Amino acid sequence: MLIAFEGKRVIVAGAARGIGHAIAVAFAENGGDVIACDRLVEEVEAFAGPAKGGGAIRAAKVDVTDKASVEAVVAQAGGAIDVLVYVAGGIRGQKPRPLEEVPVEDFHQIVDTNLTGAFLFAQAVAPGMKAAGHGRIVTISSRAALAPSLTGIQAYASAKHGQLGLVRQLAHELGQFGITVNTVAPGFLRTSPDYEPQWEGWGPEGQKAFVERIAVRRMGTPDDIAHAVMFLASDYASWITGQILPVMGSPN
Repeated sequence: MLIAFEGKRVIVAGAARGIGHAIAVAFAENGGDVIACDRLVEEVEAFAGPAKGGGAIRAAKVDVTDKASVEAVVAQAGGAIDVLVYVAGGIRGQKPRPLEEVPVEDFHQIVDTNLTGAFLFAQAVAPGMKAAGHGRIVTISSRAALAPSLTGIQAYASAKHGQLGLVRQLAHELGQFGITVNTVAPGFLRTSPDYEPQWEGWGPEGQKAFVERIAVRRMGTPDDIAHAVMFLASDYASWITGQILPVMGSPN
């Protein structure tokens, strides 16, 4: 199976680190013209440029919660977007707290980044995809879209469950235009400073026990997620839409 993206315009939102970085590089190394956007644009600029597979990465700054900022990134592509990958989100540096102690502003911050941003980007790329009669939208959700979150953060579980609902609704709406919409659900990965306190909090025995519960007995990597995303963005997945693909090294 050869999956390639020569001549394809790809946006990766939330590309500065971890999973987003791996996805942007993977698409570029397979020929894609990638706009890698993030609020941490300086980190994206550090790996932007031509890729060894013939594609290239262009850096762009974005506020995923601001409609005008999102639309500016899409306009920068210079034509219809073939693939949108929405990675931005996470827990925004927050820690678990009892429900009654959570400020509503903290709840909104996580929901806006994980869910509203996905909506805004899909909204911005949809007209071009419709006109082209083809498009792929892939979000990065989480195990927390299917079950209570290991983070213990109410807003994160809410946002990821909501993102899955958005994916399924958009798949139903956009399928007639040749656009598929899917999501990839990674298991716990050590890809962000936000998640290190959680990992460290388990201690050596807890960490060992966690890995032993994974069927393949190893932690996942950003490349594991990038490979799943590229499949869903390829022509091989043209009859797959509205689905959540768990990529966790285990059945659940």
